[in-house]
Amino acid sequence: MSHDDAPAGPEPTRPLPFPPPAGPAPTWVPPTTQAPPYPPAWHLPAPAPAHPPRHAQVRGRVPGWVWPVVCLLALVVGTFGGLVGGVAYERIQDDQGTVSGGLSAVDTVSEPPLPLDNGSIAAVAQKLLPSTVQVIAEFKGEAGGATGSGFVLDRQGHIVTNNHVVADAADDDGPIEVVAQDGNRYDATIVGRSPVYDLAVLYVQDARRMTPAALGTAEGLVVGEGVVAIGSPLGLSSTVTAGIVSALHRPVTTGDSGNESSYINAVQTDAAINPGNSGGPLVNLRGQVVGVNSAIATTGGMIGGESGNIGVGFAIPIEQVKVTADQILRTGEARYPVIGAQVRTGATGGSGAEIDSVMPDTPAEDGGLRKGDVITAVDGSRVTDGIALIVAIRTHQPGEKVEFTVVRDGKERTVELTLDGEVG
Repeated sequence: MSHDDAPAGPEPTRPLPFPPPAGPAPTWVPPTTQAPPYPPAWHLPAPAPAHPPRHAQVRGRVPGWVWPVVCLLALVVGTFGGLVGGVAYERIQDDQGTVSGGLSAVDTVSEPPLPLDNGSIAAVAQKLLPSTVQVIAEFKGEAGGATGSGFVLDRQGHIVTNNHVVADAADDDGPIEVVAQDGNRYDATIVGRSPVYDLAVLYVQDARRMTPAALGTAEGLVVGEGVVAIGSPLGLSSTVTAGIVSALHRPVTTGDSGNESSYINAVQTDAAINPGNSGGPLVNLRGQVVGVNSAIATTGGMIGGESGNIGVGFAIPIEQVKVTADQILRTGEARYPVIGAQVRTGATGGSGAEIDSVMPDTPAEDGGLRKGDVITAVDGSRVTDGIALIVAIRTHQPGEKVEFTVVRDGKERTVELTLDGEVG
């Protein structure tokens, strides 16, 4: 756990990133599916009802049906990928799929986007479905132990997905399989993973039939803009759902990547995202990937013991995906920025992020930060709590200079820190 992520004292480690509504408090869960209730979607029989349907005879009326409740699982898995633009090809160095030149050395695609005014969900689906895959990861001897989604990053066979989709398989040295839209199945290896950003890059050797996805930008998104989520919810491959961007820069923590919590500066959407969508692309109406679906909100009520879509889903912005994928392709690992301080992640009433302790020989100590200081802004952008601070820091890169607004004993001052870096 990094210095900046570590909770302190009795404060909860994963509070809500914004005030809860009336009623049960929402919780954030990654939309991955473990032990999917359905067999693989490419060979899916009609689901049997939980109980035989009963006929209720009512005099003088048509008999009514008592419909069985179909229980569904939760978890979104997906894929996401690298840098926009066709670039010079560099041979993959080894069977693990690392590339010395990173994203600049693999054949990503630079296709003209679909005209926004003529864009349609059908056109987006036709363009992106061949680039979206299902990811099946086995662990502890359980076939299909985790099912998620992903998308093709380049013509060399690199695929982006969520770390939480493949984390258990990686720890257990379990096999990972990728299934394309045409039903072709490929054995995949892990090039590298980032639990901190909840991203992973996979590699398949025979990628000639795979179509790379076109990458866009999340920075140009506006609230209300139409988006499409593609993936394999509940094991149902090649599923397309649509909605809008309902919020931007939403601080969210999933806390489901092993011992590391994943903090996301998320794109929020009401496009239906369910277990199995994890790692799949969130796409604009120009047919460009703008995010990787990673988490959903739940009110705490669950059907069949698992949470499902309530219209509040979260995607990792494509800009972060490009940076992390590039690092993984170059070195097999990803780095993230830290300041070297523990912060309280409990609710503070929106007043800022309170520092609980400062580590020696770190940027925080060099900048004179102390226990009890409250950070209220990063580069002029307001910070409401510890989660928001961690998310704000992680939108930067190690080595960057960042300005922090700090309140101590009622007095405000600014401190410039050069961010340190850790692997994760």
